[in-house]
Amino acid sequence: MPIKLERIFQHPVLEPQTAHSWEAAAVFNCAAVYHDNRYHLIYRATDIDAGGKEGPFISTLGHAVSNDGLHFERTQTPLLRGEGEQELRGLEDPRIVKIEDTFYMMYTGYRGKSPGDYRICLASSPDLINWKRHGTVLDESNKDASLFPEKINGRFCMFHRRDPDIWIAYSDSLKNWVDHTRVMKPEPENEWESKKIGIAGPPIRTDNGWLLIYHGVSHNSTYTLGIALLDLTDPSKVISRQKEPILEPELDWEKEGCVPNVVFSCGQIETSGKILVYYAGADTVIGVAGIETDKIIF
Repeated sequence: MPIKLERIFQHPVLEPQTAHSWEAAAVFNCAAVYHDNRYHLIYRATDIDAGGKEGPFISTLGHAVSNDGLHFERTQTPLLRGEGEQELRGLEDPRIVKIEDTFYMMYTGYRGKSPGDYRICLASSPDLINWKRHGTVLDESNKDASLFPEKINGRFCMFHRRDPDIWIAYSDSLKNWVDHTRVMKPEPENEWESKKIGIAGPPIRTDNGWLLIYHGVSHNSTYTLGIALLDLTDPSKVISRQKEPILEPELDWEKEGCVPNVVFSCGQIETSGKILVYYAGADTVIGVAGIETDKIIF
C-alpha cells in the first residue's frame, strides 16, 4: 500500500484576513513547531495576490498558535517584516528546526529586482518570538532550504535546491557551506515530479533513516507532495523513494486560488504517534493532513 496523507478537515485551518492589510490576500507556506505544549505556525502572508496578477506583492511572516494543532489563533501584527536590500519584497517560505536550545529558521529573502533575485537567509531565536537575522547563507539563486534538526558527523547539515534538484551541504559554523552534493533529481517517468523537486518541511529522524517529505512539480505546474527515506549517517544516500505522491490537489481550495493546483508544505509536527503536515492550498490558505507514524512503511 502506498503511503498517503489523510486530510484532517475538508476546509483550511488558516485563511487570509482582509482586516489586516499584510495578510489580506494569502496565508500559506508555514513552518510548524511544537513548543511549550503548543503548536506554532510561522506562516508567509501577502498583501495582494501572490500569483503576481495585481502587481509586486510583499511577503511578511505571521504567527499562529494552537492547543490542539487544529484550531489556531493568530497575532494581529506580523512577526517579521522584510529588512534590508535582500528582503526588499519580504521573507518567504520559512522552515524551522531546534538544535539544542536554539530555533533556526531558514527562509527565502526575496529582493525581486530581476529573475532569480532570491537568496537563502538564516535567523535564530530562543523562543520563536524574538529573532536575530544572520543574513544570506549562499550567494546564489537558491531556495527550499532547511537545516537538519541535529548535527551529522559533527557538522550542521542543510538541504537546498539548485533547480531542478534537491541538494545537501555541510558547515562547521553555519557560515561557510561545503561538500555540496545532489541528493535527488526529478523523475521523468513520474509526471507529478517530472519538472522539478524541492523539500517540504525539515527531515524527520526515524530508526530507519531520515524521512523527507518533498514537493514535486509537473510539466503543467501542478505541485504535489512525495516522500523518501534517506540514510541516517549519510543523508545524500536515498534508501527508498515512493513513486506515488502522498498528497495532491483535489479540493476546490487546493485547485483554485492565487496559484492554482498547489499543495506545498514547509513544515510538519510529529506528536503522539502521528505526523501533522501543514500545507498551502493554491498559495492562498493553509490546510492540515496527517498520518500515523506506524503506517509509514517503505
